[in-house]
Amino acid sequence: MKPSDLPNLITVFRFLLVPPVVLLLLKGRFGSALLIFAVAGFSDALDGYLAKRYHWTSRLGALMDPLADKLLLVSTFVTLGWLGLIPLWLVGLVILRDLVIVTGAIVYHMRIEQLEAEPSLVSKLNTFTQIVLVLAIIFTQVFRELPALWMDMLLYSVLVTTLWSGFDYVWTWGRKAWSSRGR
Repeated sequence: MKPSDLPNLITVFRFLLVPPVVLLLLKGRFGSALLIFAVAGFSDALDGYLAKRYHWTSRLGALMDPLADKLLLVSTFVTLGWLGLIPLWLVGLVILRDLVIVTGAIVYHMRIEQLEAEPSLVSKLNTFTQIVLVLAIIFTQVFRELPALWMDMLLYSVLVTTLWSGFDYVWTWGRKAWSSRGR
């Protein structure tokens, strides 16, 4: 193993944290789930820092890192929806957005050209709001209820950023596909 493999190994570790988070949530062990979710978040920051700081980037890492993030977030959203802690309509919207983006990326890659996508600023904002919502919901199960207004603001922030980022991806990549077909 080379030091440059460390970010990818940390990403694999994050994949392995998904089942324990889901199982702990399902068992009502929210404190432990919160801790592991936080470790996963720290590992995401750490592998990103190492990859950028030491130029230990790779095509594999560029694909695995967002997949690990999505797997953790979507699994947590589905689980919290199953437990009745996140509205199912929001869980469905988050999943639909991700399916549209992944399907579009695959079609673009197969029919237009190799996809070299960076997450947009709106997409990063959407991921941030989703993480904050998950943390807030789990936090309320461990410690105490947050004000209803805060929770509503978080829910609607996720709603707005999910729709906005979904439309942004469709618009941006649709335009790129359309203009590249004219070449």
